[in-house]
Amino acid sequence: MIKRIFDIILSVLAILILSPLLIPVMVILKFTGEGYIFFKQERVGLDAEAFNLLKFATMFKESPNMKGGNITANNDPRILPFGKFLRKHKINELPQIINVLFGDMSIIGRRPTVREHFDFYDNVTKNIISKYKPGLSGVSSIVFKDEEQYFKGKSPEENKKYYRENIAPFKGELELWYCRNHSIIIDILLIIITISSLLFPVSNLLNYFFDLPKHRLFNRG
Repeated sequence: MIKRIFDIILSVLAILILSPLLIPVMVILKFTGEGYIFFKQERVGLDAEAFNLLKFATMFKESPNMKGGNITANNDPRILPFGKFLRKHKINELPQIINVLFGDMSIIGRRPTVREHFDFYDNVTKNIISKYKPGLSGVSSIVFKDEEQYFKGKSPEENKKYYRENIAPFKGELELWYCRNHSIIIDILLIIITISSLLFPVSNLLNYFFDLPKHRLFNRG
């Protein structure tokens, strides 16, 4: 209950404070690209139930059905020009504040994944993390804030295989760490670290969590 109240207060404040940014972005999206503002996609929520996650539109409408599928590669040709700016500064994620307000997500939680990627986790991991709401940010989201850099022009099949065998297992470890250690204090610290990582990309305040699973060096060769 405390976490839910925390989410409602912060989401309402965020909508009010960010309105001067959100409204111009919506106008630009309406009159550029394909003319649509929001991208809606089914993600795995609490108790593994599906919900519709909102983002600002940054790619072609049919991107999930185009070459590349649910994995966005570095310099992906499906990304629209204004979308590149929004993705670089993580502005495209801000409509998820609405998901938080409606109770589908929390400010901090596990990463909201598509069903395909959720099923890459082993059954033990899925059973544990499904008991927690996905978050606008979280440990996994911070560690993989530049996830696209790991997919550099390889074929969609290779990217999917690489995600399943290398990225998904480590994400699972990070999500389990959060589920085992979550608290209001941890959430507040992760909010601070999220803001810091956006303002100062080289900052690595996650190192203060000494027992966090170690980051792996992804080398595509």
